[in-house]
Amino acid sequence: MSGKRVPTILGPTAVGKSAVAFRLARALGGEIVVADSRQVYRRLEIATNKPSAEERAAVRYHCLDLVDPENSFNVFEFVQAAAGALQQIERPILEGGTNLYVDALLDGLSLGGVPPRPERRRELELLPVQTLAGLVRDLDPEIAIDFRNPVRLVRAIEVLEVTGPPWSRLRTRRPTAWDGVRIGLDLPREMLDERIRARCLRQLERGLVEETRAALEAGVAPGSQALSGTGYAETVAHLQGRVSREELPELMTRNNRRLARRQLTWLKRDARIRWFSAVADPLPDILRYLHG
Repeated sequence: MSGKRVPTILGPTAVGKSAVAFRLARALGGEIVVADSRQVYRRLEIATNKPSAEERAAVRYHCLDLVDPENSFNVFEFVQAAAGALQQIERPILEGGTNLYVDALLDGLSLGGVPPRPERRRELELLPVQTLAGLVRDLDPEIAIDFRNPVRLVRAIEVLEVTGPPWSRLRTRRPTAWDGVRIGLDLPREMLDERIRARCLRQLERGLVEETRAALEAGVAPGSQALSGTGYAETVAHLQGRVSREELPELMTRNNRRLARRQLTWLKRDARIRWFSAVADPLPDILRYLHG
């Protein structure tokens, strides 16, 4: 594979990807492209775990704050933005957060690359076929699909709501110009669970409830894409009176732990990832691996 070798930091939420990517960028004199479907939104800082002002002053970051949270954003828009950044950066580091975004950028995206969305699928399966067909046409007026087949219609909606149109570009994978050197960070389950809980508590202490309230008051819809991620979704439920303040940290912790399990399931299927323990500082071993 030709093109730039791009160290790509992967792992479950709260494992320490951001810190390792930052220190790796400092060590290599590089810049970071963030592949995260939540950090693309402006004005949402806390539950998206964006880098601090001090980190941004020390290392240049790309693909942060691309759109207002009132708007939607899809994986193909990310690929366009990230590809443009990678072409300009001499020593890029790709920091994973959304595994679908990483795979789409480095491998291209196929229909099979979009994972099932069980909750959305259950909602769609209750709708008549005529309604499903109308939703599909709204998402992609040019789509060629069997409009009498509810299973295919549900899958088309499930995919297009993530990727955006057109459906036709999902049929084959495209070659990539970048050689993603995939580096995975791992922790024992108990340690990762404790890190997740501690981070959820810090997010609340930093003002997550106030940040979410401000977004809602500014006109961001409670069910918007921007507020659907872990942390914000639970906080919206709290502000709507469906979750108490006492229940909020436990709910956030539980849902983030479930997210971490799903992320690990996704990553462990990829034999190209070289895993490093994050119990101790993994950076020296990562640098030896990259230079070896």
